[in-house]
Amino acid sequence: MGKIFCLMGKSACGKDTLYKRIITDKSLSIQTLIPYTTRPPRSGERNGVEYFFLSEQEQLQLEQQGKIIELRAYQTVQGVWKYFTVNDHQINLAQNDYLIIGTLESYLKLQNYFGADSLVPLYIELDNEERMRRAITREQMQKNPDYEELCRRFLADLEDFSPQHLEDAGIKRSFINDDIVHCTLELTAYIKQNIIAGSVNDA
Repeated sequence: MGKIFCLMGKSACGKDTLYKRIITDKSLSIQTLIPYTTRPPRSGERNGVEYFFLSEQEQLQLEQQGKIIELRAYQTVQGVWKYFTVNDHQINLAQNDYLIIGTLESYLKLQNYFGADSLVPLYIELDNEERMRRAITREQMQKNPDYEELCRRFLADLEDFSPQHLEDAGIKRSFINDDIVHCTLELTAYIKQNIIAGSVNDA
């Protein structure tokens, strides 16, 4: 049975960059599990790559069809943005392992849906000062920078990924992303280890 590796961490910790480096590693044979969102794309994001970008109406249609596995709604300064995982053509745990970017909340909901043995958390950490620098730099590159939303998200992450919440979720290991090359190697080795362990258990 395959595994779903859930890459998560506070905003601007480098999840997107790590995701792209891991998913292009040919030695892993890991598939993408692209999440859905109703938020507008950021500069450089492409539909079907980082996310599937849907309208509110399209999201409601999927919900009515019973295809949404988990959904999170956030009140941002630009209105309500939803992030969700869909039981669609992407998922076949009988044959594949997957990598997804998520939150602690989505990790727990996916765990409930697919079973604890199918989910592997990959929690990324980075010093708060460095995260803020990266977040500001990223926001400056947007067509319409939204520093109010940046600050809201930054503070919300401190609560969402609090030590108590991580402990309650059973997440004991983290990967420090102060060196992108070293962090990628650590993650790759850990993913391979879990894939091999899963194959042995299935045998």
